[in-house]
Parts: sequence; structure tokens; C-alpha cells
Amino acid sequence: MEALKRDYFALFGLTPAFGIDEAALEQAFRRLQSTMHPDRFVNAGAAEKRMAMQMATRVNEAWQVLAEPLRRARYLCEMNGIDVGAEDNTAMPAAFLMEQMSWHEALDELRESPDAEDYAAMKQRHEQAVAALHEQLRQTIDEDRDFAAAAGVVRQMMFLDRFGQQLKAAGLNVSKP
Repeated sequence: MEALKRDYFALFGLTPAFGIDEAALEQAFRRLQSTMHPDRFVNAGAAEKRMAMQMATRVNEAWQVLAEPLRRARYLCEMNGIDVGAEDNTAMPAAFLMEQMSWHEALDELRESPDAEDYAAMKQRHEQAVAALHEQLRQTIDEDRDFAAAAGVVRQMMFLDRFGQQLKAAGLNVSKP
């Protein structure tokens, strides 16, 4: 029962950080998943089966949060008492918002006139922006321990995540040269 109460990082035996060792996370996940899988408890009593199911669910939830950088950053902020405020805090740096508007306009143009080279260039710019924000989150969370500042970066990552989904959907309609 104690394992159900621990935070996701403790569950996997990891130090809370944005820049986690992804191989160690995956190894711990696989170990816990095999240990707690409900199939291992088919001959157990009802209480033991229920506990195994709860643990398997907890392990899967923890994996989904820690394996995805945006969700991991948000979780770290919340662990440290900072609400990201994604639902009601839309404050963003003006330069970031202008860049997003420009990207959306370019994506609209790409939808109207699909071009594989333009799509690849836009995808590369998006990937570079995501990598830069990941590095900013690593610095802000892991080194500066400034979770209030990290919350603002998380909100920016949410914008980029949504744009990435739109970009991916638009990519399905881009003709190849």
C-alpha cells in the first residue's frame, strides 16, 4: 500500500528531475510492470488481486506522465506547489505569441498549397523549438529549481505540442516530390 502513496519518481526509484535517464525509467517500468501485472495474481485472494490491479494502474499512470516531457514538467511543477494554470493563465511572452501566429499562418498556407520541402522545413523548425524549450525546462527545473518560471515554459510547450499535432495532421496531405 505504501507504494501507491509514493510520487511517480519514487515509484520508479528515480530522483525527481526533468532531465531523467530515460533508459533507467524504461527499465524500472518494465520491472514493476512484470512484478505487478495482474496475471501474476490469478490464484491470489480478492484483496491481493485488487492491490495488484491498483499497483499496475499506478505504474502505468506514472509511466505515461514521466515518459512524456510535457507531462513530466507539469507534474514536477505541481509536485512543488506550482499550478501551471493552463486553463486560466494564458500569459505568454509577446515574441513567442508572434512566432506562433507566424507558424499558424505558414501552416495555413501549407494546407492550401501542400509542398513536401516546406513541410519538412516547418517540421524541423518545430522540432528545434521543442528541443530549445526542453533544454530551458531542464535548466529551470533541474538547475535553478524555479518552478514558477518553469510553469510559464510548460504553457509554451503546450502551445508547441498542439501545433505539432496540427503539423502532423497537415503532413498527411503533403504531396511528395
